[in-house]
Amino acid sequence: MQHPRLVAFDLDDTLAASKSPIDARMASLLVRLLDSAEVCVISGGQFAQFTMQVIDNLTGVDDAALARLHLMPTCGTQYYRHTAGEWEQVYAENLTVDQKQRALAAVESTARALGYWESETWGAILEDRGSQITFSALGQAAPVAAKTQWDPDGAKKTALREAVQALLPDLEVRSGGSTSVDITRRGIDKAYGMKRLAELTGIPLGDMLFVGDRLDENGNDYPVKALGVDCIAVENWEDTATFLDQLIPTLHPDS
Repeated sequence: MQHPRLVAFDLDDTLAASKSPIDARMASLLVRLLDSAEVCVISGGQFAQFTMQVIDNLTGVDDAALARLHLMPTCGTQYYRHTAGEWEQVYAENLTVDQKQRALAAVESTARALGYWESETWGAILEDRGSQITFSALGQAAPVAAKTQWDPDGAKKTALREAVQALLPDLEVRSGGSTSVDITRRGIDKAYGMKRLAELTGIPLGDMLFVGDRLDENGNDYPVKALGVDCIAVENWEDTATFLDQLIPTLHPDS
């Protein structure tokens, strides 16, 4: 795509190292991008994670620019816009109490049965994110090196996802980050989030560009690709920065 009106990004391993603040170079690029396009971040983390990793690290950005930033935590099951100086939740596709209880029980019992319930962890293994239940094998705060070693080929996550999905046919079970599995309401994934974004902004999917590191068929970015949105595959935030260095001047001649 030559001139996208909106550029959407995954977060971990696309804009930043896993669970880490964006680098100063990336922050500068995002601020420049906001001068010439709408920007969306859609990822599995909670809003607080988006705040720590992205928002708190954007410098020299005014309310007008922030109004062009769309935040979609928990894989698009929630949507936030910056209005009147504050971040406001536009919608949240929350799970019911029964759905949460069944999801938590299913993923824990299955992880234990498969031998994936680890004794050495960093932070919570199970999280209730309102609209999403997340299983993180090593905990939310696990170091990147440990997470990379836990499931290098993705086989553990795939086995866990398939087994849990069989127990929860009325819900959506997806591979998340490098060691995580996410559970949401049925039919709600990043493709759902992108379609809602198109509806609420009036920007057609054909005028959007998506950048992510998990566009493979088992990845949580794949639904966006399957939706037909133009996609750019990256392996890390440095790849994304290199791409933005090339893209931004084509959108804004004075960049």
